[in-house]
Amino acid sequence: MSINAHPANMSPTASPNSDSLVRLRNLTRSYEEAGNTRTILDAVSMDVREGAFVVLLGKSGSGKSTLLNLIGGIDKATSGDVWIQNTRLTTLSERDLTLFRRDHIGFVFQFFNLIPTLTVLENVSLPYELRGLSRRDGERATRTLLERVGLADRANAYPDRLSGGEQQRVAIARALVHQPLLVLADEPTGNLDEDTGKTVLKLLLELTRESGKTLIMATHSADVVTYADVVYRIHEGKLQLDPHASPEIQPVRP
Repeated sequence: MSINAHPANMSPTASPNSDSLVRLRNLTRSYEEAGNTRTILDAVSMDVREGAFVVLLGKSGSGKSTLLNLIGGIDKATSGDVWIQNTRLTTLSERDLTLFRRDHIGFVFQFFNLIPTLTVLENVSLPYELRGLSRRDGERATRTLLERVGLADRANAYPDRLSGGEQQRVAIARALVHQPLLVLADEPTGNLDEDTGKTVLKLLLELTRESGKTLIMATHSADVVTYADVVYRIHEGKLQLDPHASPEIQPVRP
């Protein structure tokens, strides 16, 4: 398993590498504020191989969440390209992006984002049902995952009856139930106490490793680094490899 960083001058229309699940090419995101251009991400390029766990480190406001949103098709780049497998997300319509996210991406957010009017079982099975798959199969997959995250006995509970750690475990199950290609986690332990955060992180890593899923996590916590295959830091809009925490990565020479 490895990840290759590409030089910023690589053409955004370069042919994608078939052995990489995620490919970013010269990805830039900027905003107009009071007549001035503010660049959040500046010509970011990166390859992520299938099954890798990649950590994005950076202080609040550095662009971690923006990068995840671009990879997940929630936000649109000012320029550059995002490829997932052979799909170029930056050329898809809003409708096609929605369908692609539904079918191929699982999200874990800091604030859980569970639907309060749905039970635990209904929240977890929702991605499965949105794909129009068998309700019976979806419930079977959901109950299997709920047992795996230790919440089989809370299937009929509503989110407001759960602790923060329990809600995040439900969110993890929801992100994985439809067998996505890619899991994106945005500060998944940021709203939890230290001990609960460690438990949730361990569970997320175990489940993604066991199922061979690719996980990209944005965080400000250095504690996650020891578990990662590759670590990047975002600073002043640039993606910088942390070579000490990323022994498996080798930069591609221009």
